[in-house]
Amino acid sequence: MIRTWVNIIIGFIVFVLLQVLILNNVHLFGIITPFLYIYIILKLPVDLGHSLVILISFLLGLIIDIFSNTFGMHAAATALAGLIRNPLLLGWVDIREIPENSIPSYKLMDLYVFFRYVLIITTIHHAALFIIESFNFFQPLLLIVKILSSILFTMLLIGITEAFNQGTNRNGN
Repeated sequence: MIRTWVNIIIGFIVFVLLQVLILNNVHLFGIITPFLYIYIILKLPVDLGHSLVILISFLLGLIIDIFSNTFGMHAAATALAGLIRNPLLLGWVDIREIPENSIPSYKLMDLYVFFRYVLIITTIHHAALFIIESFNFFQPLLLIVKILSSILFTMLLIGITEAFNQGTNRNGN
């Protein structure tokens, strides 16, 4: 259990630094912005308490907000993602056979189930974030394009990160 918490803390620091120092400055074609830091929410243990998941998610978003000067937008979006993740989403994506204290991964969950899990969390987070950011629907097509393109790019980065993570960690945790 201590090893799990050490991994969460190290991952938290690494992904926050990666997001605020590099990825916040990436705006492909003026519309695509990757938010890889949500990988931390995705990789929290499945049996972690619901309140703790929401708290960790909120703190993650708050720290991103502090460094990005975004006034709570990320905190709101990550808290919503954390709220939906446990137990609603985990029950919906059918991961009943995963042992306690396991960390979601494509090897542990099956590729399709893990893809669906990542897609739902990423969609919820990005939709909330971009809607809060725009705070209006005057350009709904542009908003939809930003959300969808950022979801695809973030999922690509999550897939690459997951492949590297699973390559170094054979037991799925």
